[in-house]
Amino acid sequence: MGRLGMAFRCFFRVLGGKPLPEELLRTPEPQRPALPAAPTLAEQAQAIQLLGLMQKEGRLLDFLQEEIDGYDDAQVGAAVRSIHKSCRKVLHEYVGIGPVLEGQEETPVTVDPGFDPSQIRLIGNVTGEPPFSGVLKHHGWRATHIKLPRLPDGHDRTVITPAEVELP
Repeated sequence: MGRLGMAFRCFFRVLGGKPLPEELLRTPEPQRPALPAAPTLAEQAQAIQLLGLMQKEGRLLDFLQEEIDGYDDAQVGAAVRSIHKSCRKVLHEYVGIGPVLEGQEETPVTVDPGFDPSQIRLIGNVTGEPPFSGVLKHHGWRATHIKLPRLPDGHDRTVITPAEVELP
């Protein structure tokens, strides 16, 4: 009934040469949709668990946290070979990975209207509207499945890898 009453008030004010009601002239603040809350560390347990597996098998985080500027390329290369082999094994064991776009790099592709920008990033001279014709520079990667081991109840899901303490 509020809008109908306001309509009558406006009609009679205009008819009588009076200004419109003040509350009608105020423009309401536009309602922005609420952004979803960022996931907590515990909610991202699978990502943390995968990092933990790569640390356990390949010492990936130890390597990435290390300052390597003082090492020569041969030393870094020797370390990377072992890390690469171990982390690749973890990835193949727990995560299925496939291309976003099938096809060989440097082959022609067409990007149709309605493409998903989270799956295809256009680079180069991007003008106009799709369809776009271009050359596949990288096929992209997507997870096809993930099968991580079940964590025991009570496990702190924010711990990537536990501290190690050697006892005498």
